[in-house]
Amino acid sequence: MTSWDFVVDKTDLRRTKIVEVPPPPLAEGEARLAIERFALTANNITYAVFGDQMRYWDFFPGPEGWGRIPVWGHARVEASRHPELAVGQRFYGYFPMSTHLAVTPRKTRTGFADAAPHRAGLPPVYNQYQAVGAASPAEDYQALLRPLFITGFLIEDFLDENDLFGARSVVLTSASSKTAISLAFQLKQRGKARVVGLTSPRNAAFVEGLGYYDQVVTYDAVASAPIEEPAVLIDFAGDAPLRRAVHERFDDALAYSCVVGGTHWEAERGGGPLPGPKPVFFFAPDRIRKRAVDWGPGGLDQRHDAAWTPFAADAPRWLRIIDGVGPEAVAEAYRAALEGRAGPDEGHVLSPLP
Repeated sequence: MTSWDFVVDKTDLRRTKIVEVPPPPLAEGEARLAIERFALTANNITYAVFGDQMRYWDFFPGPEGWGRIPVWGHARVEASRHPELAVGQRFYGYFPMSTHLAVTPRKTRTGFADAAPHRAGLPPVYNQYQAVGAASPAEDYQALLRPLFITGFLIEDFLDENDLFGARSVVLTSASSKTAISLAFQLKQRGKARVVGLTSPRNAAFVEGLGYYDQVVTYDAVASAPIEEPAVLIDFAGDAPLRRAVHERFDDALAYSCVVGGTHWEAERGGGPLPGPKPVFFFAPDRIRKRAVDWGPGGLDQRHDAAWTPFAADAPRWLRIIDGVGPEAVAEAYRAALEGRAGPDEGHVLSPLP
C-alpha cells in the first residue's frame, strides 16, 4: 500500500478505516506533496468533534459520510507542475492523515498558500505552508506544539489586551493538554495573575511538575479549593458539567468565561443558563486576522516567534517523542488519543510511509 487515507466516520469517531487511493494526479500549476511526518494530539480530536461546526472537514474532503482529520506536520514535494515548487523542497503546514496531498500553490513570503478552489472560503491561516530546510529533531516539537502554542499565545494576548478582565486568577481546564500548557507558560511569564490548572487526579503530579502553574486543583475539588478571586475561566475541556461547576463556584466573581476546545470530547455539551458571565467561544483565526492588521506585515510572526523560542527550548524536559510508522501505527495512535490513553508527557509523531 503506497498511497492511502485514514478516514473516520463523522457520526462515530470510533469507526475508522484505511482507504487505499492512487497518488493524486496533477494538473498544470499543481504539486504533489509526500507527507513525511505529522503529529497527533488531543487537539486533532477537537478538529473532528467540531468538524462540521467549524468546517474542519472541508479542508481535505473524504468519501461520503467519512472525514479526513487535519494534522500538522512536514512534507516534501514529490512531483510538481508548478514553476516555483521544485521536487525535494520541504514544507511545514496543515495536512490530512494521509500519505499524499495535492496542492495549488500560490507563492508567499515564507512558502506558499494552497489556492485550491475548495479551500478558498476557509480560514487562510490553515492554508499557509512554510518552507523548511533539512529534517531535524526540533521539527517533531514544532509539529506537536507550534499549532497549539499559537492558540495559547493568542489567548494570552487577548487577556492581556483586556487587562485580564480584572481577574487575580486565570483558571484553565484540561491543564495537562498541550494548548493549556502553552497558555500557562505564557501567563506565568507575564506574571499578572495566578495561573490555576484544573486536571484529573491521574495527571495532577505531571501538571505540578511543569512549573507553569501556581496552583493545581483536581476536578473533584473545584467547589472547595481556595482560588483567589475574581477569576477568568479558559475552558479547554468542553465539558458542560465541569464548566457549570466552575461557574457555580465563582458566580459573580467569574470575570470572564472563554471556551476554546473539547478535549473531553464525550462529555455532555450545552446545558442551560449558567451563573456568572455567558461563555464566549475563542476562535484563533479571528484573532490572527485582527492582530495581522494591528501589527502590520511580519508583526505577528515576530512577536509569536519571540514567545515560542523559550517554550520550545523547555519542551524536551517534559515531552517525549513517540514514533510510529505506517497505517497501523497511525490507527493505534488515533485510538490512544481518542480514548484518552495517551499520557500528557507523550507526543506521537507518525510517518505514513517507511
